[in-house]
Formats: sequence, structure tokens, C-alpha cells
Amino acid sequence: MNFNATLIGQIVVFAIFVWLCAMYVWPPIMAAMQERQKKIAEGLDAASRASKDLELAQANAGKQISEAKATAAEIIEQANRRAAGIVDEAKAEAAAEAKRIVASAASDVEKERNLAREELRAKVSELTLAGAEKILQSEVDEKKHSELLDKLAASL
Repeated sequence: MNFNATLIGQIVVFAIFVWLCAMYVWPPIMAAMQERQKKIAEGLDAASRASKDLELAQANAGKQISEAKATAAEIIEQANRRAAGIVDEAKAEAAAEAKRIVASAASDVEKERNLAREELRAKVSELTLAGAEKILQSEVDEKKHSELLDKLAASL
């Protein structure tokens, strides 16, 4: 094997090149790689935390939704009870109004009946007086027989 000066020169130049790379090129590359590894690890940790936070948020959201549904059901139940109460109150008021109207109508009917009786008594008295006049062919004095007619009207 022949070693010549070119080979020795190339070995020396390569050694200088390796030394220069080791001193000036390799440390920034290693620092960049370590920084990149650190960022990747932080990103994975952040993703893991975000995943846990997402699960927790979903659990909280499900809990809040179920609470909201329960609250809505309670509000609906209260509204239904209130509506039933209002209907019952309206029925009671309608029944009371109906009783009042029936009582008022009964009172009006009784008044009308009494008024009709009085009118009928007056007519009967007049007819009786007219009949008596015709029968007697003379005029009957109203003042004399008013007591008699009052008794007759009261008995009718």
C-alpha cells in the first residue's frame, strides 16, 4: 500500500473538518434537536391535559344538561299544577255564579208570581164587583164592601 501525500493531506483536512463540525456545527444542531424534543414532549403533555379537560368538560356538560332537564321538568310540573288550580278556581267561580244566577232567577220568578197573583186578585175583585152589580142591577158601593173584597182577595 502506498501512502502518498495526497492521502495524508486528505486525512488532515478531514480531521480538521470533523474538529470544526464538532466545535461549531454539531452543538447548535444538538441544541435544536433537544429543544425540538422538549417542545414535542410539552405538546404531548398539553394534548394529554386537553384530553382530560375535554372529558371533564363533557362530564360537567352532561351533569348540567341533566340538572337543566330536571329543573325544566319541575317547572313544567309547577305550571301544570297551577293550571289545574286555575281551572278548579274557575269551576268553583262558575258554580258560585250559576247558584247566584239561579237564586236571582228564582227570586225574580217569585216576584213575578206574586205580582201576577196581586194582579189576578185585583182582576177577580173587579170581576166580582162587576158581576155583583149585574146581578143586583144596582151599583155596589166600593167603600162599604172593601173589607169583604179584601177578605175575598186574601182567600184567593
